[in-house]
Amino acid sequence: MERSRLVFSGSGGQGVITAAIILAKAAAIFENKHAIQSQSYGAAARGGSTRSDVIIDDAQIYFPKVTQPNILISLTQESYNTFAPIIRPGGLLLVDSKYVTIEKKVDARHIALPMFDTVMKNIGNAIVFNICMLGTLIGISELINPESIIKVLGRTIPEEFMEMNKKALALGLEMGKSAG
Repeated sequence: MERSRLVFSGSGGQGVITAAIILAKAAAIFENKHAIQSQSYGAAARGGSTRSDVIIDDAQIYFPKVTQPNILISLTQESYNTFAPIIRPGGLLLVDSKYVTIEKKVDARHIALPMFDTVMKNIGNAIVFNICMLGTLIGISELINPESIIKVLGRTIPEEFMEMNKKALALGLEMGKSAG
């Protein structure tokens, strides 16, 4: 496996950091990969800028910060404007089409999908927007097995929320595979 360097970015309350933690746990615990996750917050936890770095590799990871991601997920215009210039040439730039208008010309594969709108139309609860985004990412990149995400969720969230999360993941996977 080639080292995957991901930056998840958005605003507080979107579940960006939670999604990054779930992905790193899934890779480390259920995929037998080395994974590391770090995060930073803006001035306010909810509504402020957030960033989470994830590195996944078969080999040991010695530095936890991503300086040039090969995968960038931006869920707000502000995060897109801030982080689009740092993407590795030829990388993947995934954005939510409701919140982000692709403006900058960077050497990356740009994919804008209606993740938030899809969640609201099919599930009606924004709390699983981040899980839909994870499914979309996995559908496009095949970074890990989707079942590993389900296993982490099963250990993390209350049982009454599992079906909603599984549905959000499946919606994302479908969108990602169609776009990939």
